[in-house]
Amino acid sequence: MSILTPISSLQSGELQDKLRQLLPGVAVSVLVAITAQFLAEHYATPAMLLALLLGIAVSFLGEEGKTVPGIAFSARSLLRLGVALLGVRVSMVLMMGLGWDLIALVVGGVIATIAFGLAVARFFGHKWRFALLTAGSVAICGASAAMAISAILPRDERSEERLIFTVMGVTVLSTVAMIAYPILVNVLELNSLQAGVFLGGTIHDVAQVVGAGFSISEQTGDTATLVKLMRVAMLAPIVLAASLMIRSFAELPGDGKRPPILPGFVIAFLVLAGINSFGLIPPAVTEFLSQASRWLLLTAIAAVGMKTNLKQVLAVGGAAIALIIVETLFIAGLILAGIELLT
Repeated sequence: MSILTPISSLQSGELQDKLRQLLPGVAVSVLVAITAQFLAEHYATPAMLLALLLGIAVSFLGEEGKTVPGIAFSARSLLRLGVALLGVRVSMVLMMGLGWDLIALVVGGVIATIAFGLAVARFFGHKWRFALLTAGSVAICGASAAMAISAILPRDERSEERLIFTVMGVTVLSTVAMIAYPILVNVLELNSLQAGVFLGGTIHDVAQVVGAGFSISEQTGDTATLVKLMRVAMLAPIVLAASLMIRSFAELPGDGKRPPILPGFVIAFLVLAGINSFGLIPPAVTEFLSQASRWLLLTAIAAVGMKTNLKQVLAVGGAAIALIIVETLFIAGLILAGIELLT
C-alpha cells in the first residue's frame, strides 16, 4: 500500500498503523519548519529559503529510516493542502477596485512571462518542463507556484532537483528584489499606486511583496499586496491550462494513467477563493486558514529539502540560473512599461 493512500479510505486499524508510520517523518518536517521560522524572525531571512536549506542539511533523514514515509507524505500531501488553503487569501471583489486596465496589465504580465520562458528556454539548454516550472513560479507566486506546477508535470528522475533549484532560485531573487526594487521605485519617482503595482506585479513571493511595499508606505503596501494576490489567483487557471496542454502532447507516466485535468487541490483553491470573494468566510477563519497554509507550505518545503540530493541540484548549472534571472527581468520590464503607459 502506498504511503500516499488517502487516509480517509483506511479502516480503523489501518489508519492507526498509517499514522504511526507517518508520524516520525511529519514530526521531523514540522520541527525543521519551526526552526526555520524562528531563525527567519531573528535574522530577517525568508523562512521558505531557510526551511529548504535546513532540510537539505539533514537530507539523510529522507533517505533511510523511520522518517522516510512521513517526509514523503509531507512533501506531497501537506504541500497540496497548503496550496489549496491559499485560496482564502483571494478576493475578487477587492481586486476589481484596481480597474480593468491594471487588472489586464497584471494578468497579461503573468501570461507573457510564461510564454517568454517557454520561448527562450531552449537557448539556455533547457526543455519545456523546466521552462514552465521556472516561468510559472516567476510569473505567479514564487515557491508556492513552483510546487503546484511541479505536481502536474510528468515525473522523471530529475523532477525533484528541478523543483528544488527553482524554489531556491525564485526565493533568493525575491529577497534581492525586496531590497532593490524599493530603491528603484525612489529612483524612478513612482507614486504610491505605481509603486504598489510594480512591486506586487514583479516580486515573486507574497512575504517579500509585503515587506517591500510597506517599507515605502502603507498605501503602497496595500496596493502591492492586492496586486500580488491577483497573481496568486492566476494559479488555478494557469495550472488548468497547463494540465490540458500536457495531457494533449506529453507522454503518459509509466502506469499509463493520465493525471486529472484539474488536481483536487487546485479545485479546493478555486472553491475557497470563490467563497471568500463573496465574503462568506469570517475574517478570523480567513486569517487562521491563511496561517495554516503558510505553515503547511513551510513544512512541505522542509520535507522536499530532506528528499534532495544537493549535488544533483547544483548540477543544474549556470544556464538555469541565467534563465530564472532573465525571466525575472522580463516581468519587471514589462510591468514597468505598462505602468508608464497606463498611469
